This record gives sequence, structure tokens and C-alpha cells, in this order.
Amino acid sequence: MTTNKYFSIITLNVNGLNAPIKRHRVAEWIRKHDLYICCLQETHLKTKDSHRLRVKGWKKIFQANGNEKKAGIAILIFDKIDLKVKAITRDKEGHFIILKGAIQQEDITLVNIYAPNTGAPKYIKQLLEDIKGEISSNTVIVGDFNTPLTSLDKTSKQKISEETAILNDSLDQMDLIDIFRIFHPKATEYTFFSSARRTFSKIDHILGHRQSLFKFKRIEIVTSIFSDHNGIKLEINYNKNIEKNQTLGG
Repeated sequence: MTTNKYFSIITLNVNGLNAPIKRHRVAEWIRKHDLYICCLQETHLKTKDSHRLRVKGWKKIFQANGNEKKAGIAILIFDKIDLKVKAITRDKEGHFIILKGAIQQEDITLVNIYAPNTGAPKYIKQLLEDIKGEISSNTVIVGDFNTPLTSLDKTSKQKISEETAILNDSLDQMDLIDIFRIFHPKATEYTFFSSARRTFSKIDHILGHRQSLFKFKRIEIVTSIFSDHNGIKLEINYNKNIEKNQTLGG
């Protein structure tokens, strides 16, 4: 791990971590990508099996799991990162976890979400409204939203649903932006392939606050061969002296 003036966050739906070989492959993938923060969804670990998720060099692991082998979510922080945790909020069914604290002396509220397969836009909208008081310019929201946010996020010809349009309105009112779409406004890259529908879509997202756009350095989709999802990796500048030379207006 090199010392940079930015830290990297990756989000990935791992589609289950109960098999030892799968956990080994995920650990290798994490170490390969020069990461500081790794957010996983669908670990399928029960609360009593949380100890099974281990990565060498990543002792700071925060999980939200239920009592069944479904859902499950985790935030992993690289050992050499300066982390101060102020609060952790866990969903009892393993659909979200919120970490509030400071990384490299930069305040951050990190929200990791695995939205249910049905009613995903409504679920996300309700969750964000419930934690609205916690959302600030330092908030980063990641995860498997189980819904495309724009028509460019899918290969099917259908328009986005009314529920998704309502979710987008809520995101706009909270000054939350789809960082990938800001950096790649016309890109047709995807994170998930539905074998049943034979369609590609980008249902995994990283959202940030509009006021923090100048901090975001780069964002890209990262391939994974052990899951039915690809990951998304974001690099965030943490140098406090950085110039605010990039805004949505110009």
C-alpha cells in the first residue's frame, strides 16, 4: 500500500462468503486493489459467524448481520489508516451499516446499503429520510441499491420506474449525487448481469454530497470474477489544502 494524498473506497456485492475458498479469493481481491476502505454486501453471514470474515492487514471490520444466511453487510478499514470511530449504526437484518468518524483526520459518515430485491427505491428513499439529520458534505453512500438510477444504467429499453424517479428527486433535494455519472455522463458500463433477463445494469452505486465534488479524484468500475457483480472504486482527496477548483457549475 503506497502513501497517497487520497484514500480509496470500493463497494462490491460478494454474493455470499460462507465458503472458505470464496473468502480467500475476496481477501486476495481486496489486497490487490490498493484500498483503504472496502464495503461489502450480501456476505450471507449469520451474526454468530461474523468472525469468519478475516483479511490480513485489515483488523478493523464492522458488520451488520441477521440470523439467517441472507443479506449481510460489512465495512473493512485498512490497518495503516488513521481511523477514529464516533458511532456505528447496524441494521438487525443486515441491510445497512453506518460508520461515523474520521479517516486520515477527515470527518466521514459512511453508509453501506444492501437494498432488498423488491421495493428497493422505496427502501433507500425511506432509509435516507430516516438518517437525513446525519447526512452532510462528508457523507458517502455506497452499496447494492438493486435499482438503476438512470436509463443509461441498463441495457433494457424500459424507462426508469416512477419509484426510482421519486428516489432521484429525494437525492437531489439532499444534494446527493451519483459520482460515477458525474465523472462519466455518457458511459454505458455495468456492474451486474441478470441471466434470467439477459440484461446488464449498474445497480451498484457510490453517492456523495454535491459540496464535496472537488474532493473526488477518480471513479471506476472494477471487475470481479468470483461474484455476479463488479465493484466500483472511488478515490477521494483528503489534503485539507486542496483547491476547490471543480464544481458542478463549471
